Amino acid sequence: MAKLKFANEECKKHIMAVHDAMDLLNGKWKISIIGVLCYHGKRRFSDILGDINGISNKMLSKELKDLEMNQLVKRMVLDTQPVTVEYTLTEYGRELKTVINHLSDWGTKHRIKIIGK
Repeated sequence: MAKLKFANEECKKHIMAVHDAMDLLNGKWKISIIGVLCYHGKRRFSDILGDINGISNKMLSKELKDLEMNQLVKRMVLDTQPVTVEYTLTEYGRELKTVINHLSDWGTKHRIKIIGK
């Protein structure tokens, strides 16, 4: 019985950790933004806007601010004329690269399984 209780407690901890991660990464755009930065490295706002179909300026700005607040993305203002702003993943954000790669692999397999392409 004690072993079952321990397993249940461990399960709850894992589920809570997944819930916390999903709470941070929720929404339609955050995973895509992180993916763009994983695969491209530094990107300007307009580059990210072009990389992600369907996202608006306002939504990209909101999501980048949220990712920056959660220490996943770093915003760098360059001293140029006009001012240039670049975004990169922080070291902490780069830890998600493995997750992004796994999601990409699984998504490719899923697409093939469901629609054959």
